[in-house]
Amino acid sequence: MDLDQAKQTYIIEARELLDAMEEALLSVEGEGDPGEAINAMFRAVHTIKGSAGLFGLDAIVHFAHIVESVLDRVRGHASQLTGELVGYMLECHDHLGRLISDVQSEAQESPESIQDGERILALLAPFLGGGLAKAAPAVPASPAPRAEREAPGRDCWHLSIRFSPDVLRNGMDPLSFVRYLKTLGEIVHLASIFGTMPERDAYDPEECRLGLEIELDTQAARSTLEDVFEFVREGSTIRLIPPNAKVEDYIQLIRDLPEEDRFLGEILVAGGCLTAHELEDALKLQKQETLEQGSVPGRMLGTIVIQENAVPPPVVAAALEKQKRFQEQKAQELRVVKVSADKLDRLVDLVGELVIAGASAHVQAAQSHGGQAAALLEATVTVNKLVEEIRDNALSLRMVQIGETFNRFRRIVRDVSLELGKSIELQIHGADTELDKSIVEKLGDPLLHIVRNSIDHGIEPLELRRARGKPDAGTLSLEATHDSGSIIIEVSDDGGGLDTTRILAKAVERGLVKAGAQLSEQEVINLIFEPGFSTADAVSNLSGRGVGMDVVRRNIDELRGTIEVETEMGLGTTLRMRLPLTLAIIDGFRVEVAGASYVVPLDVVIECLDLAPFLESEQNHLVNLRGEVLPFLRLREVFQIPGAVPERERVVVIQHGELRCGIVVDRLLGEFQTVIKPLGKLFRGARGLGGSTILGTGEVALILDVAQLSQLAVERHAPTRKRAQALAGTA
Repeated sequence: MDLDQAKQTYIIEARELLDAMEEALLSVEGEGDPGEAINAMFRAVHTIKGSAGLFGLDAIVHFAHIVESVLDRVRGHASQLTGELVGYMLECHDHLGRLISDVQSEAQESPESIQDGERILALLAPFLGGGLAKAAPAVPASPAPRAEREAPGRDCWHLSIRFSPDVLRNGMDPLSFVRYLKTLGEIVHLASIFGTMPERDAYDPEECRLGLEIELDTQAARSTLEDVFEFVREGSTIRLIPPNAKVEDYIQLIRDLPEEDRFLGEILVAGGCLTAHELEDALKLQKQETLEQGSVPGRMLGTIVIQENAVPPPVVAAALEKQKRFQEQKAQELRVVKVSADKLDRLVDLVGELVIAGASAHVQAAQSHGGQAAALLEATVTVNKLVEEIRDNALSLRMVQIGETFNRFRRIVRDVSLELGKSIELQIHGADTELDKSIVEKLGDPLLHIVRNSIDHGIEPLELRRARGKPDAGTLSLEATHDSGSIIIEVSDDGGGLDTTRILAKAVERGLVKAGAQLSEQEVINLIFEPGFSTADAVSNLSGRGVGMDVVRRNIDELRGTIEVETEMGLGTTLRMRLPLTLAIIDGFRVEVAGASYVVPLDVVIECLDLAPFLESEQNHLVNLRGEVLPFLRLREVFQIPGAVPERERVVVIQHGELRCGIVVDRLLGEFQTVIKPLGKLFRGARGLGGSTILGTGEVALILDVAQLSQLAVERHAPTRKRAQALAGTA
């Protein structure tokens, strides 16, 4: 086995488990029954600790064991999961993350990290019911003699009961049978068994799915035990295994257990072959041997229970077979292969080159002559269809749900709101919305700045909220939706909104706007994106330096997206970002101006038409599209392209969000698979261009930035907006 590769796998899985732990911690506050979240945290820490032991990561094992011990006490209701303990557990989460980062970078744990870990463990001491000493694993020097341990289960009667689904409907209480069995002897061990639970919509609360595995120490006869279940025998499965039963009985019992995710020891306990105490002793012995032998692992659990507990080998083999069968079944249900992100990026790049090569082959086939020309063209069409399918599948591999990014802000909202003394509730909508991984990675910083600004500037202090008649807890919402081939991400708060008067005054004070300048409300709002702008009176850890929203707009522009702000004084603010689904390959619509090709993203194209029949005003650049007056732009004028205007011009009607306009071109060349290439430094300042691509002929075509062109059309025709509305009303 490649240990380095295995360790990298452990690091990836540990980070995923830490994410699950943090999500559970943040969801547990305010929940009525946090039991499932506590179990999730315990499982995460337990798995991290167990896997760390395989690689000799003692620092992680020791720290995780203390955390696990605290969570175990919380699970057993010996300690309460208070808000204080949640805060400590978040610190534990962060410290484990740092320890795992040290493993990844192969760095030694620093003195500061060791000191921080000791500080956190000291905070946990009161929750351990006696200090840190009790957190150390209790490992006996040698296994206790068999005579000193609890009597094995096979010296008792083993009762395996699967009640009929109609037991509850027939007025029977399954627990009444347990109470009656207590009158016949001592119940040494009892375990509840549940079958596979249905989906919530199909769940019937009157249907019994309970099973029991009972170890009963009694002198009662078999007939007496059978009579206990006389009234529920119909439809139920009841198996009574007497003391010192045959091995075949236990093997059959194990095979009849429900298909569940269990460890070997759990299967043997459920099958009545071991008691819980025997299993605990066996696990302690296994751990002791591993610690004593260092890098050489101790005996397997199956070997220990055979040699120490006298469990027959065929029974252990049956339990292993049961475990293997479930794992194979689970593997069939969910087959997941973890692939490096770099490999996916390389695959998408190669598919992009394949798209270009396919387009080139198609052009050559279309221009060929002779008897084989038609067959060659048909073959290239087939190849291009397959390439398109490969393209879609390759891009889908990089699509990830945005919910993981959204959930990271639960911690940020909690920490910042505590720092500011505000109560804020985070709401997440559309967490299952998918977009390209590369966009998700670059979206983290803009969202972080927006969320922090909403908490700091947007949501008011408690006294002001009460004065305005608002709930004490502010609301911050993150929402993602798909719209016309784009993704829209909204960050909303129910705070005080943007004060445009104050924004304008600050802009004048900082020299961003001349005194007395007449700006529209939207122009004033857009000042928050200017470099160096801030309304904060003092610099703090959260704001006041004037770099946050400038970073937001710059990052969104780099993603070929747009951002707009809606606000209302006293009610709140919404920042809406519109982003492309992918930055790699898109379906495009190819047009031509003065012999040069341009590409419009196909998902924003509404329709194409001749300019002359719909021209409303050449002077104001307006077209009348069936009563709707739209502004248009000539690409010749936007990019200052010389040359004669053709007699017949075409209009491509596009829509970006709520903005709709026309783009006038010379020719329409049809749909085109577009591999997006970045622009060179020479073109990065050009407005209206979002990238470039390579045509099948080898020529370079520029990709139009429809967001900037739409905004430019609106800006140019703002003075004629009233005229446009009047024309629409009389059409």
